[in-house]
Amino acid sequence: MTRDRQTAAPDFYTLARGYLHTYLPTVQRRSPKTIEAYRISLECFLAYLAETECIERAQVTFEHLGRDHLKSWLTWMIDHRHYAPATIALRLTSMKAFLAYCGDEDITLVALSQAANALRAPASPRRPIEYLTGPETRAVLAAFTGRSPKSRRNRMLLILLYDTAARVGEITCLTLGDLCLSTPGHVRLTGKRDKTRVVPLTEKTIEHLRVYLAEFHPDAPTLPVTRPVFYSPHHGTPTRLSSDTVAAVLTHAAIAARRTCASVPENIHCHMLRKTKAMDLYQQGVPLPIIMRLLGHDNMSTTAAFYAFATLDMMRQAVNAATSAVDSPAAAPIGDDKLQTLYSLR
Repeated sequence: MTRDRQTAAPDFYTLARGYLHTYLPTVQRRSPKTIEAYRISLECFLAYLAETECIERAQVTFEHLGRDHLKSWLTWMIDHRHYAPATIALRLTSMKAFLAYCGDEDITLVALSQAANALRAPASPRRPIEYLTGPETRAVLAAFTGRSPKSRRNRMLLILLYDTAARVGEITCLTLGDLCLSTPGHVRLTGKRDKTRVVPLTEKTIEHLRVYLAEFHPDAPTLPVTRPVFYSPHHGTPTRLSSDTVAAVLTHAAIAARRTCASVPENIHCHMLRKTKAMDLYQQGVPLPIIMRLLGHDNMSTTAAFYAFATLDMMRQAVNAATSAVDSPAAAPIGDDKLQTLYSLR
């Protein structure tokens, strides 16, 4: 590791370059968009130093990444940049990750990482989960009539996107080798950092897939296993769809769905189908560990933060089930033994 020639201190930019160009893409296998988010966070801190502390880039050392500087940086993002709490949390998390890497590379930087870990970003307001209701989901999935090959492809695309709760990138990367329609039918999805998971398919979805494959992939067993499941012909070669194309497909489906279900949201996006599937499973009583595996979450807290709370409808149903109707006959008095049992519940 390169050190400053005069002070022999660890060089900030050498470690930053190794972090962004080597560690994140090759060791952590982060996506280009994720790496860009980390870079922007470091750039944000450098902008703070230049604007508030009058410290130019060439002068930045790890001495400027102490707890006091980081606390002032948080205040600057709130008062001067007016960032949303979620953005500030992302910036701070990125800085903590970078300093943790630096501590692993040089023992003299461990204290900086430990001090940064004690900082907390402002709490973000908890917003309700955006998901589709049953009628809205059915309207969206039935939006394409199937009168043309493109319409039939798009219909299958949305059905599989919902049924597997897949991320858009996982669907666009799906190949014939990832499908298994024999019992038990399933699909293999490749998610973040090239992690794979197996997701079961419903019988109805398997039926749809058999019809789709017969049209778009005739003689599928003889075709390359790397052939994309969903594609667009490009110079005679099947080319996988882009994420933007999938988003456009869903937008067109939502427009058509509003003719029969006016409540389909205007700001619908592909991740909403993923949340809808997860919420449907949760409302049906599927345990969170199962939903976590389906979604490909590494940490249970990631799933619980989104779905481990009752929706308004679920709470209303529970209250109605536990509350006697006004005109119902009075219940028999509860004995002392049962009262004691109820009082002891925690």
